[in-house]
Amino acid sequence: MKPEQMEALRIDGSHGEGGGQILRSALTLSAITQKPIKIENIRHNRKIPGLRPSHLSTIKILGKICNAKIDGLSVGSTSITFSPGQIQDIKLQENVGTAGSISLILQAIIPAVALAGKKLELSISGGTDVPWSPTSNYTKFVLGEAFLRLGIKFEMNIKKRGYYPKGGGQIDLTVFPCRKLIPIHLSKRTTKNVKILCSFSGLNQNEISNSIASAKDVLQKQGFSTQSQITEDRALNPGASFLMYSHDSDSINGADELFDPKEEFGKNSTSAFVSSNFGADTNLSDMLVTPLALIREMSIFTVQQISTHLETNLYITSKITGCKYGVGKINSGYEIRITGLETSI
Repeated sequence: MKPEQMEALRIDGSHGEGGGQILRSALTLSAITQKPIKIENIRHNRKIPGLRPSHLSTIKILGKICNAKIDGLSVGSTSITFSPGQIQDIKLQENVGTAGSISLILQAIIPAVALAGKKLELSISGGTDVPWSPTSNYTKFVLGEAFLRLGIKFEMNIKKRGYYPKGGGQIDLTVFPCRKLIPIHLSKRTTKNVKILCSFSGLNQNEISNSIASAKDVLQKQGFSTQSQITEDRALNPGASFLMYSHDSDSINGADELFDPKEEFGKNSTSAFVSSNFGADTNLSDMLVTPLALIREMSIFTVQQISTHLETNLYITSKITGCKYGVGKINSGYEIRITGLETSI
């Protein structure tokens, strides 16, 4: 049966964190599984309910990629129907406007394209490092590593930084077809090797360097070995992004933040990174769920806490794909087990 002939699966957009996460995850899974969906009560619990311009960008771009029929696509809309068509190899050039988050858009479209076995070449302008969103370095070096282990490969060139409020950054992205999804087991961080990446524009270089030195000092006192790279980039307005990350065979962890003149740059990320020795960091955990829900073998990872985004993604993936998952309490954290169904895709 063609997607347009199927009855749309109804999804309550107010569930869990009740924001943009449930929207992005549902749309991605709709495109992958070719199941039409109707999302209602979009951002019901937010101060300004309904779709915002940043959400429209994600929906429009994903709609182009999978030739979707979309109803309710307007700012303020609290209900949309998304009926996906076939995904094809495609080249796109997009501008999300001002500082709309490119990273959040990429979260939705990368797995959709790769798991359809297609290739995407995308040049996209907007916000590369903005509040309430992963930094572009996190997307490239942390999410990129996690997806690669799953069999999802993408290349990302950060050509120009775009900070809030003006944006104007540019990223060139290539997503490659995924031939086979691979289950993962991320149990505990054992490496003591950490990389720090910092990009800044229009700020005092000495202040930035001192912040990185402070972060390295904290890490070294905890027994970590550090490598750091500071890059001054051009941007439309001042800003800076900080990423600390590590990889080993049993873990992928990262912590990032943006420059805030009211706080010590990098302090929060350093504290978060040091305090967690689990298989995945809190932010990565929810990003893993969508592809893991489509693998019939069991995947297991540990995480320090169950975020509302993780809870939301576990809910929405099980609703759309029928995957099974379990959450177990372990010492100071949680273990997540996910098994997809052979018929998921």
